Amino acid sequence: MEWCAAYLTLGATAGFMAGLFGVGGGLLLVPVLLFLFDMQHFPAENAMHLALGTSMATILFTSLASARKHHQHGAVNWCVVRDITPGILLGTALGALSAASVSPRGLGIFFALFVYIAAAQILLDMRPEPSRQLPGLAGMSAVGALTGWISSMVSIGGGTIVVPFLIWCNVPLRNAIGTSAAIGFPVAAGGTLGYIATGMSLHTLPAPNLGFVYLPALLWVALATILAAPLGAMAAHRMKVGLLRKLFAVLLLILATKLLLKVL
Repeated sequence: MEWCAAYLTLGATAGFMAGLFGVGGGLLLVPVLLFLFDMQHFPAENAMHLALGTSMATILFTSLASARKHHQHGAVNWCVVRDITPGILLGTALGALSAASVSPRGLGIFFALFVYIAAAQILLDMRPEPSRQLPGLAGMSAVGALTGWISSMVSIGGGTIVVPFLIWCNVPLRNAIGTSAAIGFPVAAGGTLGYIATGMSLHTLPAPNLGFVYLPALLWVALATILAAPLGAMAAHRMKVGLLRKLFAVLLLILATKLLLKVL
């Protein structure tokens, strides 16, 4: 029961943050899942991939719950979601294959460095100046492929990349966050299928599992995110979140540093 409580707490926190900021769910899920799996003595050679795969599967539920609430506020640009999705699916498939061929240590270092960049982006409020319009289908597909590849490698919903890109393209912040939440679903769908496929042939993974997706963690974390993500999305439309964003960035830095020390 203590593991169920831990997964529920993690899911509620990650879901709320994802709904509130449009980024951060996977950045929080992966290091904490890795620590929880380590405490349960899962095989060290599989723990990082399990954390990535389980986090990616959880984003399926987070993105749906969050996108639904943002849609009710009219904050989702569905034309952008439509145009970017083909590239997203291609990129996530390539990302999952890439992750499967990288050692747990290499993945841990890559993930930690990505979190440092994302946290610095939040702390320094690094938003690009709106200076252009959205590109055509080819450009959106290229952005989608890059977003999908990176998102699958580090198991995030893509908001860290998509939100700044949309702001750069003159999309208002709240619409960028809402659209990013909706884009999280094709990111998670492609990435989850990839992590399931690449882990199915391994027989040393803890049961029950679907490839690199650990089902008990997915169940409890997803249940909590479904409840918490809409609350975060509602809060994003009602409160000033500047200070909370910076505190969240500090938490990410601490978790990334702890993970980096562990893998090194």
